[in-house]
Amino acid sequence: MATVRLLSDEEAGADALAVFDDIRAKRQTDYINNFWRALAHDPALLRATWERVQAVMSPGALDPLVKELIYVAVSTANGCDYCVHSHTAAAKAKGMTPAQHGELLLVIAMAAQTNALATALSVPVDDRFRA
Repeated sequence: MATVRLLSDEEAGADALAVFDDIRAKRQTDYINNFWRALAHDPALLRATWERVQAVMSPGALDPLVKELIYVAVSTANGCDYCVHSHTAAAKAKGMTPAQHGELLLVIAMAAQTNALATALSVPVDDRFRA
């Protein structure tokens, strides 16, 4: 259960509605997801987060699918169920195949295991790996 009420279009103020309209236009959808509706209680935070998401997730040195895969991995590590689901859906929309999804999960699981082992053993970082 959310810690704040998810605001409908009718409940959101003009500033939040302007962001919702921008999301709809840029994503070419009528749907505003629960994350944005929760942030609508603070229109300045809503706008800042939407602008940052656009900047970070737009095509760059990493293609959009790779960015979504990283987002899923980090969200898994951070235990964010909402982000795992929403970015898995986004990755599928950007072309992630079932085989890629399975391989992503294998990499996440392997990293979690080896991270735990290295941490538990307090393995020192090799000098050649330091920048």
